[in-house]
Formats: sequence, structure tokens, C-alpha cells
Amino acid sequence: MDQYWGIPGDEGLYESTEAQGGAGVPNPLVQLDPGLFIWTILTFLILFFVLSKFAWKPLLTLLESRENTIKSSLEDAEKAKQELERLNTESEAIISEARSEAQSIRVEAKSAAEKIKADIMAQAGEDAKKVRDETEKQIQVEKDKAISEVRQEVVGLAITVAEKVIRKNLSKEDNQDLIEDSLKNLKGYDA
Repeated sequence: MDQYWGIPGDEGLYESTEAQGGAGVPNPLVQLDPGLFIWTILTFLILFFVLSKFAWKPLLTLLESRENTIKSSLEDAEKAKQELERLNTESEAIISEARSEAQSIRVEAKSAAEKIKADIMAQAGEDAKKVRDETEKQIQVEKDKAISEVRQEVVGLAITVAEKVIRKNLSKEDNQDLIEDSLKNLKGYDA
């Protein structure tokens, strides 16, 4: 039970070499023996025939099918590469078209904004002119009204002054003549 296997090159190996005739005898595996030579060639030819008959054709068909699979994979990869290039070209064309369309939309939006701005400015100018015209009309109406009130006041004052000066009330015709004369004189001061 204390037996162990020896390590190559240990004492047991040396003893077996000594038993075979010592270190001076050539190795039988490297000696040319005509019988061994013929049997080796015959065994090789039989093995070659058996392998060529049963293993060579399946190996060749397997290699051929593998070669065809690799070729088809390479062709598929080439087709996929061409398809990818085509898709890249199409996507670049689509992106370029989208950019040009976006640019044209931006230009149209800018021109529409300028038109709207011009329309708003024109409308604001028209509205301002209307307000100014209405204001001028209102001012003219107020001015005419104020002048009319001043005239009435002046007429009233003139009558009062004339009554006091004359100390008598004039007839209606005399009053009317006096008013018309005063208005003629007042028109010269019209603002």
C-alpha cells in the first residue's frame, strides 16, 4: 500500500533501460526494420483507404457545406452592408429635405410675421388717424360751442350794459339790430 508511481527519469526508468541492453544499444523504434517498414506502409494504406471511403467524403461534404455557409454569410453581410449604405443615403436625403423644408417654413413664417407686422402698423396708423380726426372734430365742436356760449354771454352783457346806459329797455327790433352789430364785430375776433 505504500506503493507510489515514479516520476519520469527516476530510478525505475534507469533500471528498465539497463535491462534492455544498457545505454549503448540503439532504440528499437528508430531502427530500420524491413518487416516493420512494410507493415507500417500496409497499415497506412489500409487506414487511408478506409478513411477515404468512409470519412473523406463526409469530411469534404461537411467542409463544402461550411464553405457554402460562409459564402452565403459573406454575401448576406455584403447585401446588408449595401442595404445599410442605401438606407444611410436615403436617411441623409430625407434629413437634407427636412432641413430645406424647415428653412422654407422658417422663411415663410418670417415673411408672414413681417406682413402681419406691416398690417398691424398700417391698422395702428389708420386708428391713430381716426382718433386724431375725431379729436380734432371734437375740439372744433367744443370750440364752436365755447364761442357760441361766449357770444351769448357777450350779447347778454351788451344788452345789460346797453340797458344801463340807456336806462330803458329797447324794443325787440332794436335789440336784434344791436345783437347783429355786436356779432359782426365779434366775428373779427373769431379764433
